Amino acid sequence: MKKKMILPIVTYGADILRQIADPVEESTPRLQELISNMKATMINARGAGLAASQVNRPLQLFLIETDDYFGVFINPAIIWYSEDTNSDTEGCLSIPGISQSVTRSNSITIRWQDELFAGHEQTFHGETARAIQHEYDHTQGILYLDHLQPLQRTLLKNKLQTILRGGIKTPYPMLRL
Repeated sequence: MKKKMILPIVTYGADILRQIADPVEESTPRLQELISNMKATMINARGAGLAASQVNRPLQLFLIETDDYFGVFINPAIIWYSEDTNSDTEGCLSIPGISQSVTRSNSITIRWQDELFAGHEQTFHGETARAIQHEYDHTQGILYLDHLQPLQRTLLKNKLQTILRGGIKTPYPMLRL
């Protein structure tokens, strides 16, 4: 097997982060290598999750790793969101140096395929549900910033402009598109 590679993470402002990702086919070239490299990249960047679009691959694929769960999600669909919500601080590897309080459902039910294309449906709660919602949003071209109030987004304008100009340093490789 090839050595795992740390992939550069696409920065805020790239068009790919706003695209609805394409379904993953079993015939997708080098899929297992991509998953392996995404895991290495996520661990290297100390992230709780990573979507394929964040490594410049517009695919319905993401990984999450929380204290109680690690999973590869292919062709995911969240089919239920709980009405009870909570707010907690979120950040994003593609939007370095910024974190904000985001309100999300406490529980979700999701259908997906794993890396062997076996089908799953499961309900998740708490931190794992939050991480799944964040990464699932990436497959839909949505960023956590989109969940903020207009005033919150306005207050972040200068920081976001700094990211767009490439004026932020990260401990992991970034790709400006």
